[in-house]
Amino acid sequence: QASHLARRFFASFAPGRVSTDDVAWVQTTLTAPEAVLWLRLARPDRRHSLGVARRVRDALRATPYDGDDRWLAAALLHDVGKLESGLGTFRRVGATLVRAAAGSGRVATWKGRGGVRGRIATYVRHPELGSTLILDAGGRPEAAAWARVHHQSDIETGALPPPVAAALRAADDD
Repeated sequence: QASHLARRFFASFAPGRVSTDDVAWVQTTLTAPEAVLWLRLARPDRRHSLGVARRVRDALRATPYDGDDRWLAAALLHDVGKLESGLGTFRRVGATLVRAAAGSGRVATWKGRGGVRGRIATYVRHPELGSTLILDAGGRPEAAAWARVHHQSDIETGALPPPVAAALRAADDD
């Protein structure tokens, strides 16, 4: 996971924007409410989610799951819960390090607090919060299910077939 996080960190500083073609593709792949959520993501998060979605699309090509936008929606929206913390790249790194040092249990006790601790607790809860955002927006349950479990080592969700969950995991970890 450390190498994945390091790649994500450095990629967040890469120049470039999300192309209008990419935005158009997202808007035809996601439902309108899902697209509104995706467009709220920061540029690095949008670029990351596009890469994940492309890798999922390629991994599922010529399988029974090929062409099903539910799986692409899950890829595109898996990190939408990060919106709730309002943390930028450097503070996200700090939050990840604090969680590693203090432990998830201790950070969870900061839920509802103000200030930096509260924002760290919110960031750490981004999978759960993302799932809620997706459902509250009227998004697909499969996208919400994946957002909720995408950081868990033992993925157990009835909303996603195991080959799809494996493709999503591999695409996000790439």
